[in-house]
Amino acid sequence: MRDAVVVDAVRTAVGKRNGALSRMHAVSLSAHVLEALADRVDLDPALVDDVIWGCVGTLGMQSGCIARSSVLAAGWPEHVPGVTVDRQCGSSQQAVHQAAAGVISGQYDVAIAGGVEMMSAVPMGSARADARFGEPHGPLVWERYNGIRFNQGMGAQMIAEKYGISRAELDQHALDSHERAAAAIDEGRLKDQITAVTVTDADGRSSVFEKDEGVRRGGTLEKLGSLKPAFSEDGSITAGNSSQISDGSAALLVTTSEFAKSRGWAPIARIHTAVVTGTDPVTMLEGPIPATAKALAKSGLSIGDIGAFEINEAFASVSLAWLRETGADYERMNPNGGAMALGHPIGGSGARLMTTLVHHMRENGIRYGLQSMCEGGGMANATILELI
Repeated sequence: MRDAVVVDAVRTAVGKRNGALSRMHAVSLSAHVLEALADRVDLDPALVDDVIWGCVGTLGMQSGCIARSSVLAAGWPEHVPGVTVDRQCGSSQQAVHQAAAGVISGQYDVAIAGGVEMMSAVPMGSARADARFGEPHGPLVWERYNGIRFNQGMGAQMIAEKYGISRAELDQHALDSHERAAAAIDEGRLKDQITAVTVTDADGRSSVFEKDEGVRRGGTLEKLGSLKPAFSEDGSITAGNSSQISDGSAALLVTTSEFAKSRGWAPIARIHTAVVTGTDPVTMLEGPIPATAKALAKSGLSIGDIGAFEINEAFASVSLAWLRETGADYERMNPNGGAMALGHPIGGSGARLMTTLVHHMRENGIRYGLQSMCEGGGMANATILELI
C-alpha cells in the first residue's frame, strides 16, 4: 500500500500589503521557494513528476499557468510540468491533497505542492473587475440564492451573529493572534520553516527579508475596540479582527515512504486523511466545521486526539465559531499566531499553514495535527497529518 508523506516544507516570511515583497514578481518568488525546498533536501529537480501550485488571482503576473512558469524560472528541467489550482483561499491546501492522491495512486513518485499570491500587485477581486467579460457565478446561481450577492465580510458578520460571538471576543482573539505570532518570532520558533528572500526597495537598496511583516506589537483591546466596523454600521467585523492582505509563497515535498527511504530522506509527517466539503455560499465561511467533522469521521480520530490545529483566521468569527462547534482546546489552535497576525496571501495560505503545522508538530512531538480553512463560494478542505 502506497502512502503520502511530507519530506520537508518551506515558506517565505509573509509580507504585508505594499511591504518588503511587493516589488517581486510572483513567478520569481515561487521559483525561490522551489529552489529553497530542493536545496534543503538535496532534491534533484529531474525527479519531480509535477508541481501543483495554488493561486487565486490568475491574471497579470500570476496568469498563464504560474506553476509552469515557476518551474522554468527555477531553472528546473523542461520535462517537469506544472498545474495551477484555484480552490480560492484553500488552493494550496488542495494542491497538497492532489499531490498526495497522485503519489498514493502511483501517478507520481515525487510531487511538489504549494502556492503563491502577490496581493500587492494583483489585488483581490481583480479578475472580476472588468465587467466587459461578464460577472462571476451567473444568473442561475443568483436565482438559486434569491439574488443575494456573496460577500465574505458579510458572511463573517453573519457567523458572528449566529454563534453569538461578541465584538470583545473577536478583538481578544485578534490580540491573541498577534501576541502568539510575536512570541513565536522572538523565540525563533518560525525560523526553520522560512527561507530568506533578498528584496530591493524603491531606491534600489537590497536587504534580506526573513520575518513575517504583519505582526503588530503592543496592541490593546482599547485600540482594537476603536476601529470602525468594516461591513455594516452596527457590525463587529473590523480590519483589526480580519486577516491581512499579504504577499507570500510556500511549498511542500510530497512522496511515498518507500521512495523517501530510497533517497535517504527522513519525512516529517504522513498525510493521514484529506477531505473537502461544500457549505452555504451566503454565509460562506463555516466550511471548516463540517470539513473537520468529515475528516475526523473518516480517520476514526476524535477532536481530543489532535494535538495542534491550524484553522485559518480569515476572520476572527470563523475560527471562534469552529472552536465553539468542535470543542477544541483554544491553546492548541494556531499556537504560533494566525492570518490576522501573520497574513493571508490567499493562493499560498494553505501551504503556509501546513508548513507551520508540520514544523510545529516535529518540534513538539505532536502525533496528530489538523488543518482546515474556509474558501470562497462556501467550501473547505481539512487535512489530518501524522508525525513520523
